[in-house]
Amino acid sequence: MAVHLPLLPLEALRPRWCEPAPRVVLEQTRVVVASALAAAAGVRAGMRRGGVQSLCPAAQLLERDPGREQAALRETALALLRYTPEVALAEENSLLLNVGASLSAFGGARALCRRVGADVTALGFGARIGLAPTAQGAWLLARHAGDGRRRTLGAAAMTRRLDALPLTVLPPARAHADWLHGIGCRHLGELRRLPGAGLRRRCGVAVSQALARAYGEAAELHRWVEAPPNFSAGLELPQAVEQAEMLLFAARRLLLQLCGWLSARQRAAARFTLLLEHPRGYGVHAARPRHGTVEIALAEPAWQEEHMLRLLRERLARTALAAPVTGLRLEAVDTLPWAPASAALFPEPGGTPADYRRLLELLTARLGDEAVLTPAPLADHRPETRNRWRPAGTGTIAASAPAPAAERPFWLLERPLALAMSGHRPCYGTPLTLLRGPERIEAGWWDQALALRDYFIAEDAAAVRYWIYRERQAGRAQWFLHGLFA
Repeated sequence: MAVHLPLLPLEALRPRWCEPAPRVVLEQTRVVVASALAAAAGVRAGMRRGGVQSLCPAAQLLERDPGREQAALRETALALLRYTPEVALAEENSLLLNVGASLSAFGGARALCRRVGADVTALGFGARIGLAPTAQGAWLLARHAGDGRRRTLGAAAMTRRLDALPLTVLPPARAHADWLHGIGCRHLGELRRLPGAGLRRRCGVAVSQALARAYGEAAELHRWVEAPPNFSAGLELPQAVEQAEMLLFAARRLLLQLCGWLSARQRAAARFTLLLEHPRGYGVHAARPRHGTVEIALAEPAWQEEHMLRLLRERLARTALAAPVTGLRLEAVDTLPWAPASAALFPEPGGTPADYRRLLELLTARLGDEAVLTPAPLADHRPETRNRWRPAGTGTIAASAPAPAAERPFWLLERPLALAMSGHRPCYGTPLTLLRGPERIEAGWWDQALALRDYFIAEDAAAVRYWIYRERQAGRAQWFLHGLFA
């Protein structure tokens, strides 16, 4: 597969998702590429600066920056590593992807092309995608705008489509286009039928070698992109943003790179951080910190974009910006190797434990850390000490202590309620009848909170059941209500 980014010189300078005015990129006073708004005003490639200013006075004139173009191409390659570990940089703002082993994993060639195109669009670029049995053939099909038939999996179909392409799509042949056109050779098929010895003598060996690679008659060698050992990617925003929700579109561009990096390194993210860059000396407080932080901790390490994007969306919706944001940086703080897939023959009913943990992460991101709690029981006989809670986002839920054999109520009061006495019977509205008990608890001598209690299950006149206990302190006995049964 070949992915050609025809608008890369422009989009590398400013993302496509924010286009306040027509933009034109110049190289040595001539137009290299123009945005859709500028092209609608009549700006064309090769036009001089003066012609652009006369046709479109409102156009922003930008100088081409090859360094930033290559950086944007590498960022795109990193994001596309999620589909294959073999991604190579190619000439003329293109990427080559060896997807032969990925077609079935992503639902076939058509579905894979759609996903790759959607990711490139999310990164802020336009793309033309070619698919062929050879890398050079896919590059030629993607590079030629043509009639749109740029994808084929068969060698015979690829040969027919390459034969119909103009010879100028082959870079080594462009320098000899006038001579080739003069002898009636205008397409690759006609160029291929010329005598090999004469073609090499007139045009050099580069043309013949490029043709052989495109048609699968010669080996192709590529230098694959390698993911760095650590992930940290930044993005400069085209204008200051004052609402956190508006950062999601730009943050997704960084998140796609993170997912590609995780796939290439065979790792999953347990925690990642989005740094918000503020302008220096904003407002009256010149010492204001230049960075804000949005940290996402995952109970279940993940590498899928959908889940991490959902958590980031909920967290940004609850974030109040201390100052306008001019840039973003995403860092993978904690990563783990991919966990092996479950070997169970039958799936868990009602979803897997990972689904449950993802639900807790989503609720925590939406409601806050202190609003979603999970049980964290301790091995203690005192009910008020044994029943403890902690925020769900603090990590994996620890194994609970063994449950007691005795019956316990579902609702435990935060503080025991002292009961009045009617004769020798405790009362709560009406005198209570003891049905079951006692269950004796003697614990807490080690932390200065000694509990000497006899617990009973009691019932009132309306058949409502309660969990009560009699406190056995020296010289006195008092009854308390501690829980209610459903």
